[in-house]
Parts: sequence; structure tokens; C-alpha cells
Amino acid sequence: MRVVVEETRVLHFDDGTPVTAASGVAPLGDGWLVVQDDSTIAAWRRPGGVTAVQVLPSVEGLDTFREDEGTKHLKPDLEVACPAEVDGEPAALLLGSGSTPRRMRGVLVRLDAGRPVVRAAELGPLYERVAERLGVPIDSVNLEGASRHGDVVRWFNRGNLAAGVRSASVDVPLAAMVAAVLGRAEPGSVPVDRPRHYDLGEVEGVGLAITDAVALPDGRVLLSAAAEDTPNAVDDGPVVATAIALADDETVLAVAPVSEVDGHVRKVEGLALRGMRDDVVHLLAVVDDDDPDTPSAELELRVELS
Repeated sequence: MRVVVEETRVLHFDDGTPVTAASGVAPLGDGWLVVQDDSTIAAWRRPGGVTAVQVLPSVEGLDTFREDEGTKHLKPDLEVACPAEVDGEPAALLLGSGSTPRRMRGVLVRLDAGRPVVRAAELGPLYERVAERLGVPIDSVNLEGASRHGDVVRWFNRGNLAAGVRSASVDVPLAAMVAAVLGRAEPGSVPVDRPRHYDLGEVEGVGLAITDAVALPDGRVLLSAAAEDTPNAVDDGPVVATAIALADDETVLAVAPVSEVDGHVRKVEGLALRGMRDDVVHLLAVVDDDDPDTPSAELELRVELS
């Protein structure tokens, strides 16, 4: 397998403000909705520009959060963007990482007359069920990716080999999760099934851990992974490499590096499928550089499966 970076773009809102900490991407209307894990605002990237979408309420009057300003602990840490439906209409499902109690929220964004409509809900009991099914303490939960498999969302826990936590996933019925976000069902009633674990290997002694996923038409999954040297699910650390992996169920079939861009490693945190023909997959990827002063990049990737 081989990964080729075909194009790189820097993301800015139409007013010139940089998009930062891009952590997930999903289709929305004629464009792509990019979530920022350091903000309550998402970026809707369309052919005519990039507009801001308020996906969660401000926290203590803030919409962006920084470690150097002492506000990182307030951030909602939205890490997942996944295609969904609300009452038969296309939507984007956004999910927090679950790495702290305030990061256990779900958001649905759909369009009404071409304008984004947002619903959000606290999902703490669902996150607790995920931790239980994975057999990990709640403070080891760090759900950073999801892939859509028909009526099921496969939700990926990033894991951290240094802390003894393997990358893993669970399957959750999409309709049940949507109902919980809309307030039509209790979060604790959402079924959580089929725990899986993944071994992606190491780079320079640092374990590769899953940051996002996208399903292929044949049911296999492409995973983005980062080798980030961090002791826990909250603190950032140096990223020594990123990669794309191909998995069939729990079996990792291949792992290929993502080449450095402009001389440094780009931590791919969000994936979306743009198309596939034969054994060539075209992906849209977004990058989180863990630097609030660096605009996030959007990469067009070509993955040659054979």
C-alpha cells in the first residue's frame, strides 16, 4: 500500500481567521464540515469560501480555548465528524472525545433551506457504556474517530500504548445515537456492541494510535494513525510519524506512512472518502498541528491499496 499527498491547502475562514486544530471532516450540503477540537465553532468549507457554524454554546463567554491562556480544560474537544441522517435528511454527526466529563457531547448539523441547523446533547452515560464494553477506565476514553457502515457507526478509541491502552472500536446503531442527540432516547439506552482491538505497530518506539477512520464500499476500513509521545488522553506530545492503515475487521492488512509536508510531520486527525476506483482511494484529510497559532491544513490523499 502507498499513500501520496496530492494537494495541500491551508484553511481560513472568510474573514481571514485561521481554522485551527482540525480534528474531523464530514460532507454537508455542497461542501465539507470541519470540526476544530479547540473551539465551539466548526468550519463549513464550500466552493465559495469557508463560513463559521456555531455547533455548541460558548463556554464562560469563550469560543476558542488555549493551553497558554489556561482555558484548554474548558474546550468541548469535538473529535469526530461522521455522515448521518435526521428524519431521512443528510446530516453530520459530531462527537466529543470523552477524555473529560465536559467532552462527552454529541451534535447533529443538518440543513434547512440551505442553512445549518444544530442540535446538541450531553451523552455521558453512553460514553460510560463504551468504556465498560472496551474494558478501560473512563479516564482512558479518547474517542477520536468514526466510520459509517450502513446503519452502524464504528466508534474508535485512540488508545495509548505507553499507558497500556490499545486502539479499539465499538459498534453503535446510528439511529439510536441520533435519537439520543435529538432527545428522543436516553443516552444510556444506546446499544454498544462488538468491541475490536487493533495493533498498528510503532515508530521510533512510539505506538501508532487511531485518530480517525473511513469505511470503504467493501466493508474494510482505512484508518489514520499518529505516533504521538504522550502519557495520557488529555496532554499533547511530539508526533514522530503519521500513517494510513487498511483493516479488515480487527486484522490490520497494511500500514503506509504519510510523507512529511513542508519538512514536518502533519498529524492527520480527520478523514472523509472522496471516491474510490479499482484499488485507488481518494481521501480528504484534515490536520491538527497542536499549535493554536498554526492554521490547519487540508490534504488530498491518494491511497493505492495494491
